Amino acid sequence: MKHLRFVLTVVLLSLTTMAFAQHDTQAPVAQADAQKPSVAPVTSAAQKSFTTIKTLAGEWEGPVTVPEMPEMSGGKPMHASLRVTSRGNVLVHELQEAGTPLDATKYDHPVTMLYVDGDQLTLVHYCDAGNRPRMVGKMSPDGKTVEFEFKDISGSPEYHMHHSVFTIIDANHHTEDWTFMMKDKPIHAHFDFHRTN
Repeated sequence: MKHLRFVLTVVLLSLTTMAFAQHDTQAPVAQADAQKPSVAPVTSAAQKSFTTIKTLAGEWEGPVTVPEMPEMSGGKPMHASLRVTSRGNVLVHELQEAGTPLDATKYDHPVTMLYVDGDQLTLVHYCDAGNRPRMVGKMSPDGKTVEFEFKDISGSPEYHMHHSVFTIIDANHHTEDWTFMMKDKPIHAHFDFHRTN
């Protein structure tokens, strides 16, 4: 039995030594590869749209207009926070009434994630209605507007976000148009945002 333990110990040490030796011999190759000029990846229409929409990263405030519900228009401004995360692969969009704390028990605070999925620019809206509609975006020919069309939904479709349009006016001004479905009735919200930082 002692002999078997000794042999196992020797084998394990040998394997460990071999693993470190292989790692050391591969390191110079990895360094040499890192010094080679990289080939520019083929950029899809979805990636171009995503690159454009990522320019909106920052803090924004502005009024909201809801034609179907005038009582919701002209009140406190809304605040949108957009940030790029996950090594540049995701744009997180958070919306709330300006000046309200981040307290999900008292205030709405929907979160939207935008990312490239294969050959599609995808938007997933984590709605206060408790569902997650998914939309697919396309950029306008002039490169100023990205429009998202409804694709599918996780959760109840009775009340859900159905359509979204981001329009870049300039580096410090953009608009967002969101369509929320209340059963079969569309409610349109137009946000006129100006950069605050």
